Amino acid sequence: MSSVFGKLRDLVSTFLKSFESYEEAVGSFIKELQKEMIRSDVNVKVVLELSSRIRERALKEEPPPGILRKEWFVKIVYDEIARLLGGDVAPDPSPRSLPWIVLLVGVQGSGKTTTAGKLALYYKRRGYRVGLTTTDVYRPAAYDQLKQIADSIGIPFYGERSGDPVEIARRAIKVLLNDYLCDIVIVDTAGRHGYGKEEDLLREMREISEAIKPSEVVLVIDASMGQKAYDLAKRFHEWTPVGSIIVAKLDGTARGGGALSAVVATGARIKFVGDGEKLEDFEVFNPRRFAARILGLGDIESLLEKFRAVEESEEVRKRLERALSLGRMGMRDVYHQLKSIRKLGPLRKVLELVPGFSLLKMGNGMLKGGERKIDAWVSIIESMTYEELDNPGVIDKSRIRRIALGSGRTVAEVRELLDYYELLNRMIRDLKRGRLRIKGLDLSRLSGEVD
Repeated sequence: MSSVFGKLRDLVSTFLKSFESYEEAVGSFIKELQKEMIRSDVNVKVVLELSSRIRERALKEEPPPGILRKEWFVKIVYDEIARLLGGDVAPDPSPRSLPWIVLLVGVQGSGKTTTAGKLALYYKRRGYRVGLTTTDVYRPAAYDQLKQIADSIGIPFYGERSGDPVEIARRAIKVLLNDYLCDIVIVDTAGRHGYGKEEDLLREMREISEAIKPSEVVLVIDASMGQKAYDLAKRFHEWTPVGSIIVAKLDGTARGGGALSAVVATGARIKFVGDGEKLEDFEVFNPRRFAARILGLGDIESLLEKFRAVEESEEVRKRLERALSLGRMGMRDVYHQLKSIRKLGPLRKVLELVPGFSLLKMGNGMLKGGERKIDAWVSIIESMTYEELDNPGVIDKSRIRRIALGSGRTVAEVRELLDYYELLNRMIRDLKRGRLRIKGLDLSRLSGEVD
């Protein structure tokens, strides 16, 4: 596993350092990426469709200012995989209504029973009354295993060691909802049928679903399942439409590519992942973190920070443009820019565009001290009243003392921030009058309101 991820990290590094033309480097990268994703158990069809979208974006899109095309390409790869898994939108695990019936499906060995316990504990800790039941009458230990889990976390359990799984499901829902007053009922199902035929198992899943009308059908996928996950997920989805996916056994040895294949096969989203043996080892799915895991791109974070810095810089630039149009910068703008500096330092990059100007060389060494000074100024601004934020000119000696006391900072630090504020506004007035120029800003259009 580590060798596969190491190979992909080497691939990214090689791509960024390549002396090939951009088009040639993209072609080489995609070929190697395809090989590594297939080795990581991603379905071949999924890989081909994904690489086609990556190639199209890579050859058509232009990167934002300050980003090399090769760097932008790596982000395209990362974004496309993350997009398949849900992108920046985190799944909402909360029930949309109560009672909420969850039907867990999957093959034997996928970890359904343990996952049922993990899911039950997750919801119990969030204040829901949860009930557990099993319809598996084919695996002798199924009843005992789930009952033991239910007892260990103190939640109601209903089960029968033999009988018709469909009728057991009906009775379980009735008992757990009416007698135990459960908000959420989690139904664990068989992973294999007594006759040993997959079609019999799938038919049983559909009959149970039709009988209890679950709020959600959840497919449990073993993270190490591999290539067959695509076809398996597709078949389950055809018989019993899957609403979401839980990836189980996502420990250090699992590639996880099969989970990506399952997402594509069903159109469902991964909602949770289990990454350990304990019932507590369970969390809401993070698409981007999982995409990095599949690609082995843990090191991409430093590159992504650069992209985020560009985005932050653009926001700072917009605020500066607005300040120029108005001829002044408000204390709220200063607060926003200080917060940006604390994260990524974009204000410095924007203001360095002013010829001969650098925050590092400002009077009294205003940014000397790095994050400590920025943290101090942020605290000071947070201690100001609305009136002081909107009109810093009203801040006199008594107000300075009050702000210093309220923020836990010194009077000298408050004065230093106010001097910084005045210096910024003097600079903006000079820019407004045309005495200074900032590269990249079209000052001729900075008149009137800026949205």
